Amino acid sequence: KCAMVSGQLLELDPATGQKLSTLVFASDLETQIRAPFENENISVHIIGFAKMIGDVADGAKDVVLFFAIAIGVTAILVYFFCKSAMLTLLPLLCSVVAVIWQLGLLTLLGFGLDPMSILVPFLVFAIGISHGVQMINSVGKEVVAGSSVRMAAQTAFRTLLIPGGIALLSDTIGFMTLLVIDIGIIRELAITASMGVAVIILTNLVLLPVLMSYLKLGDKYKAKFAGKERRSDKFWDTIASCSSPKVAAVILLVTAILFAFGWSQSLQMKIGDLHAGAPALHADSRYNQDTFLITDKFAISVDYLSVLVETEADSCTSYEVMSAIDSLQWKVSNIPGVQSAVSLASVAKIVNAGYNEGNPKWRVLPRNQQTMVQDISLVPTTSGLLNGNCSVMPIILFMEDHKAETITRVIDAVKQVRQEYETDTLKFQLASGPVGVMAAQNEAVTAAQNPMMAYVFGAVIILCLVSFRSIRATLVVVLPLYVVSVLAQGLMTYLEIGLTVSTLPVIALGVGIGVDYGIYILSIMSVKLKSGMAVRQAYFEALKERGSAVLFTGATLAVGVSTWVFSSLKFQMDMGILLTFMFVVNMMGAIIVLPALAAMFWRKQK
Repeated sequence: KCAMVSGQLLELDPATGQKLSTLVFASDLETQIRAPFENENISVHIIGFAKMIGDVADGAKDVVLFFAIAIGVTAILVYFFCKSAMLTLLPLLCSVVAVIWQLGLLTLLGFGLDPMSILVPFLVFAIGISHGVQMINSVGKEVVAGSSVRMAAQTAFRTLLIPGGIALLSDTIGFMTLLVIDIGIIRELAITASMGVAVIILTNLVLLPVLMSYLKLGDKYKAKFAGKERRSDKFWDTIASCSSPKVAAVILLVTAILFAFGWSQSLQMKIGDLHAGAPALHADSRYNQDTFLITDKFAISVDYLSVLVETEADSCTSYEVMSAIDSLQWKVSNIPGVQSAVSLASVAKIVNAGYNEGNPKWRVLPRNQQTMVQDISLVPTTSGLLNGNCSVMPIILFMEDHKAETITRVIDAVKQVRQEYETDTLKFQLASGPVGVMAAQNEAVTAAQNPMMAYVFGAVIILCLVSFRSIRATLVVVLPLYVVSVLAQGLMTYLEIGLTVSTLPVIALGVGIGVDYGIYILSIMSVKLKSGMAVRQAYFEALKERGSAVLFTGATLAVGVSTWVFSSLKFQMDMGILLTFMFVVNMMGAIIVLPALAAMFWRKQK
């Protein structure tokens, strides 16, 4: 008896289930099975769930390298931003502490890191750096203005605790909305991400300013920024023109056109995988190449769906039940996308012909019960075609692929055909097998898509209303987020990325993190606007205070997840592309679209 556990093929004691020995690591199948037997006349092709999980486990190990690269690149960017080794080290240290705390909390709660949630530490680190940069930016400006480091740290803590806390709370609640999705792996991702972002409130909004208050930033540090304010004012004044009425009108028009285009593309977005082969791996991976070859050469595949026939005990000897199974199997096996099908009824027909000299005329179901018993007696329960008392007999459909349209077509056809044969004692239940699981996931994703978006934006709207106490300010923050989320869905259509278990959380993650940009900028703007300042001047003051940190935050977040594009796992690459897009474009929305909206909503304030 064998089992696959954590990428290892284990030999188990049949009686106790205890481990006897490790037969082979799934990742070692290449060297232990393929290499010794393959030559110019023999090719070895290894498929199946165990091999795929082994390849996924191997690909997940790349994350350690990507994490190291992200830390190194981020450290370089932070140093160029603050021009201080200690100010570079402290936000990096606090962000790493947040990741460590997150992993410790996961262990205490009994959770682990699967290949999808293993990317969450990237997000936690990147989010921590983004909020840390806001803190060191505020402290640096106060020190250059003449304050002591301790007073600068206190001022930064007071001014950033509320907007930073609201932003992180928005992130946390946005991630928690993923719990509404009835898929275990997404719920674990929601818990993992929520805990990671929650600890950043302590590490980067409380611990970081405390540590910074012990630094000594002397005249050399101030000299590095001499004249920088005057030079940057010209740049910020150019950006602030986005809030002038004429420029704002052009920006809003372009935004509306992009939104309409993205909306039209998002309507064509597919639910499920859009490509053949194991969805977690690239099409050119060895596993998928082996799968394609076997699917082309033989009438089997690793993509199969089982229709469970539930009836009374000992029904496998009933001609009426077996005939219904055989008839339904024939109809569904002719559905486009089904490569072949097998059931106890089809095997019984073959055996019956075998007892009659192989004559194809006898490849039928016998009406005599004793003959039927004789035919099925050679089929053991280990074949998976029946259970111990013949009350469950699956019809196994081998699919050409597991594309979303193929699964939808087959599932819909089976639902329609089974109505002809179901009775009070005979039910055809959907579905088990890998494709059955995918079909259930696709249905769950379809059901959760709109509620998830409603909960995410609902949480962001409520927190913005509580924070700014203004409907106009809330709309200014939320509208760019919604436009970017629609554009991200349009990008998925363009790149042929289906909405799956791995890509569904990306929208919530992108919105939850993207709201940070708008909150940091509008927290300054709203104060200036309430004092009666003109929109352009208020935006200019917000840019002077937070603009450089917001631009740097967008770059940092994008760098943190852009390394996923080089992952050997396709779903990680897809998540990296979409998150990088959302982080960058959300930052652009906060810098360009937000002030344009403010110019429209506060147009009477000159």
